[in-house]
Amino acid sequence: MLPPELPPLPALTRAEGELIDRYLEAADLLGRINPARPGDTYSGLRAAQALVRKAAELRDALALMHRRGEAELHGDTLARALRVLDGERRTARVVLPPDCVG
Repeated sequence: MLPPELPPLPALTRAEGELIDRYLEAADLLGRINPARPGDTYSGLRAAQALVRKAAELRDALALMHRRGEAELHGDTLARALRVLDGERRTARVVLPPDCVG
């Protein structure tokens, strides 16, 4: 059986697509660094080092949008793109995990 087909990505400018991609990459790295999640310091360190580069790429994507006159972020459209690209799962690791008080 085939997996369910994902909805199509909304129409994005190239710069908006770049913004979404860089944002999700940065979120993935922040999730790896999250001190409330189990893991080792070395992988967190590596993720933090990579985050510096991804933050610069995210800045560059926003700067490109600004230079091209794309002054407004269309939240509804960008949120749909994030959902199609599994953004809810990818950003969930950034928040605190639910309390495990027993």
